[in-house]
Amino acid sequence: MTKEATMKISVPLINGLLPDQYGKYAPTADLLADHPVHSFPIDITEAPAATKAYALVFIDYDSTPVCGFTWIHWLATNLPVTWTQIPDDASRKLTGQFVQGNNSNAGSLVNGDPQITTGYVGPQPPDQNHDYTLTVYALDQELPLSEGFWLNEFLKAAQGHILAKAKLTIPSRA
Repeated sequence: MTKEATMKISVPLINGLLPDQYGKYAPTADLLADHPVHSFPIDITEAPAATKAYALVFIDYDSTPVCGFTWIHWLATNLPVTWTQIPDDASRKLTGQFVQGNNSNAGSLVNGDPQITTGYVGPQPPDQNHDYTLTVYALDQELPLSEGFWLNEFLKAAQGHILAKAKLTIPSRA
C-alpha cells in the first residue's frame, strides 16, 4: 500500500518553470546529440523509515498529440536511500551509482542517437509549454534491473515493493 500524501518531492523552478539549463534552452556544454542531458536536482522529504532505495520516472503526457505517445525522459532505480537530494546532473556525473533505464530515444519508432537512449534527456516541447510528470518512488529493496531497462520492466519489478510515491508536475517552456 502506498502513502502518497506522506513523502514529498521538490525541484527548483524559476517563474514556475523548469530552469532552462535542464531543457530546450540548455547551454551547449549540457547538450549531447542536440538534446539536453543535464538532469535537475530533486529534494525528497518524509520518505518512510523502511525505504531502502528510490526510483524515478519523468514523463511527458503532453507529447501525445505531438508524436502519438507519452515521451519517457528519464527512468532510474536503485538510487541510494542516503540521497535525500538527488544531485544536480546525477544522470551524467554519478553514472554507475544507480541504474538508469531507456528513455523514448531508445524506441525503434524513434531511432534516437545511441548516445542518448539511456539516462536523462530533458524537455524540448516543440509546440507549446508542456507539463512533465515526475514520480519518485520509495522502495523497500533495490530492484533486479540492469542499465537500459524499460518502463514496463520497472513497473513489474516494483510491484509489491513501493512504500510510498510522490508526484510533481513540472512545466517547461517551448
